Amino acid sequence: MKFSTNTTMTKILDALFATYAERVPDVKKITHAMIDKGMVKNQNEIINDHVAFRTMGVKNLGIASFEKIFLAHGYEKRDFFHFNLKKLDAFWYAPPTPDLPRIFISELKVDLLSEKVQKIIKKYTNTVTSDPVDQLDLNDAKAVSSYFQKPLWSLPSIEDYEALLAESEYAAWVIYNRYYLNHYTISVHDLPDSYCALEPFNEFLKSIGIQLNTSGGEIKTSEDKLLRQSSSVANKVIAHFSGDQTKEIAGSYVEFAERGALPQFADIPGTELKRNQRREGFETGNADRIFESTFTTQLKKN
Repeated sequence: MKFSTNTTMTKILDALFATYAERVPDVKKITHAMIDKGMVKNQNEIINDHVAFRTMGVKNLGIASFEKIFLAHGYEKRDFFHFNLKKLDAFWYAPPTPDLPRIFISELKVDLLSEKVQKIIKKYTNTVTSDPVDQLDLNDAKAVSSYFQKPLWSLPSIEDYEALLAESEYAAWVIYNRYYLNHYTISVHDLPDSYCALEPFNEFLKSIGIQLNTSGGEIKTSEDKLLRQSSSVANKVIAHFSGDQTKEIAGSYVEFAERGALPQFADIPGTELKRNQRREGFETGNADRIFESTFTTQLKKN
C-alpha cells in the first residue's frame, strides 16, 4: 500500500498489513503474479479499496470501542448495515485523505445467540472489564498496531471453538483470530485496461491457483450494478488452543472490488475517473456473501 501522507494512521496500517501479509500467503502470491503480468511494478502500486475488521458486540468491546481508533485519526462514520441471519451489525468509515483505505467494522450481536453460546463467549470477554482502547495513546503508532495483535482474552479451548463454530462461524473466527486484519481489498478498477474488470481479473486469479468464494456467485453485485466484489477463500492457519491442542482453521483472505462510475460521470473514460466520481460505500447483499470467505462451506474447496 502506498500512502501520499505520512501520518500515525499510515504507520498503523503499514504495521497491520505486514502482519496480515505474513499470515495470508495468498497476498504475496497474488502480488507477485500481478507484477509478473505487468499490472503493477510493486505492492505499493496496488490501490487498497478498504480493510475490514470483526469484533464481538459485548460491553467494553465491539464497534463502540474499536471505532475510536479510526475516528481519532479523521475517519468519518458513514452507513449502518444489519445482517439478520448472521446476527451482525456493521458501519463503514470514510478516510480523511484519498490515499487511505475505507474501513469496514462489523460486530456480532452476541445477545441474539443461544444461551449456551453467549455463556461461552462471555466466559472469555467478561475478563475485559474496561474499554481497552481508552488505555491507548492513539497517537502512538507502535502501541496501536501492537493492540491489534494483542490477546484481549485467554486462549480458547478447542471444545469452545467448535461449539461456537456450530452456531456462528463468525463468533468462532473472532474468538481465536481477534482483531487481526480480516481482509484488505484490491481496487480492480484502478488496474490496467486488460484487468480492470472482475471477469478477467477473476480468471487471472484462478489461473494462479487462487480459490474464490462462490457464495452468491464468484461476483457479488449491488442492486445498482455499480459495486461488484469478489474474494478469495480464507487461507488456513494452524490454531493453537488451550491444552496444547491444535486445529487448522480459517484465517484471513483477500477481497477484490470494482466500483463503477456514477451515472453523471458515465461518459468519462475509466482511466480519468476520480475516486469521488465512482460508486461509494458498501452493499448489504454483497457483504453478507463476502463474510462467508471464512466459512466452512468455502474452506472445503481450499
